[in-house]
Amino acid sequence: MLRTLHDHDDWNAEARGETPMQRADRAYAEILQEVRVAQTGVQILFAFLLALAFQARFPAITSFQRGVYVVTLMLCAAATALLIAPAAFHRMIYRKRLKQHLVRVANRMAITGLALLLLSMVSAVLLIMDVVLGLVPALVLAAAVLTWFTMWWFVLPLRTLVREPAVDDRRPDDDEPPG
Repeated sequence: MLRTLHDHDDWNAEARGETPMQRADRAYAEILQEVRVAQTGVQILFAFLLALAFQARFPAITSFQRGVYVVTLMLCAAATALLIAPAAFHRMIYRKRLKQHLVRVANRMAITGLALLLLSMVSAVLLIMDVVLGLVPALVLAAAVLTWFTMWWFVLPLRTLVREPAVDDRRPDDDEPPG
């Protein structure tokens, strides 16, 4: 890993004119921007879930629906915490010269927060579709939502990592046009 980190630092210095610290600053800014997009969705879902328990029909839901509601609310709370955590973490270690560590931790928090957001959205769909359509259609639709989001949020990026080698991992003849 250390060698890869130094190779990446060398590549950034040559291709972007960035020092390792400038790269860490840019990477953290990119993580914060990405998290801002997800925060809007998780905050709206969380607010909806918090308000749901105070609706007139809430006492009439089944025990299964109540269980799904509790799981959904807790998943959403955990996602909210992890998507906000990079900012709190930064504030706590500010001026301690730990930016590269911050980037590594913030990246893990963001990925885990997105996974929890995905699960909370799937369980919210399960809950709402169970109330509207019944359990069997709700399970089918929740599975479809899980598949759809997993494909775009996780499978496609991981597939890209496998299929598209990083620029510095390519063989010299990879950039030559087919001939």
